[in-house]
This record gives sequence, structure tokens and C-alpha cells, in this order.
Amino acid sequence: MDLSNLKPAEGATHSDKRIGRGQGSGKGGTATRGHKGAKSRSGYKSKRGFEGGQMPLFRRVPKFGFKNINRKDYHGVNVEALQKLADEKKLNVIDIAVLIDNGLAKKNELVKILGNGELKAKLEVTANAFSKSAIKIIEAQGGTATTI
Repeated sequence: MDLSNLKPAEGATHSDKRIGRGQGSGKGGTATRGHKGAKSRSGYKSKRGFEGGQMPLFRRVPKFGFKNINRKDYHGVNVEALQKLADEKKLNVIDIAVLIDNGLAKKNELVKILGNGELKAKLEVTANAFSKSAIKIIEAQGGTATTI
């Protein structure tokens, strides 16, 4: 057996319905489209979301909320992750580049340091934003929290 003699299993395929090929075929005349109306004409295309005249779903459901164009989305990194990073890599200075290299943040993300967990190391941390509790924890160990 090779690629030249492959074919579908017996009965797996069917020949196409040949419509509009004369009355003798049983599919002539209206060619299975019914009588008159937009759907029987060539080039018919319904609007997206059209439900046959019934009020479409997107108009039945009420609108709510809005998108704030000034919103800044921060990627949160907890203090415990910084402690783990400091232990594993023996670091004293942690900035966004270090977080990106170690998979804690992505390249174009804004990073916010959050105060969940414990910190034992004295670290110099640089990030886009800090929570109040994170600043308190970092400075309690004698470290610095610098906002970009």
C-alpha cells in the first residue's frame, strides 16, 4: 500500500446533490430553494445576527458597563516570590529585567509588588508600582522600594 492507491472506505462518501439540472432530475425548477423571497434569489446574504425578523439577541440583552480607556493593568508579584528569587539566585537588587528573566513578568507588562508573604532578605526593589503593605515589608528589612 502506498499514497497512490489510498481511497475512502466503502460508503463513506456520497456524490453531491446536483440541483438546477432540469425537471427530470427532481431538483430542477426552484432548485430546492422554494418559491420567491430573498432566499430564493442569487446573491442572497442575511445580516449577521439576523433572526428572521425576531428581535436579535444583541438587541434583546441590555447594555451595561463601560471600558475605561485610562485603566492601567498591573501584573502582581508578591513579596514571597521576591524572597524565593533572592534565595535561589543570591540577589540583592531586583528590577523588572530580573523578574522578566526569571519568568515572573512578561516584557511589556507593568509590574506591581504586592505584600503577600514574608521577606527576610534586604533587597533593593525597582518596579512600576508598590502596595503600601509591600513597601512596609521591604523597608522593615532595611531594603528600598523604588518606583519607576
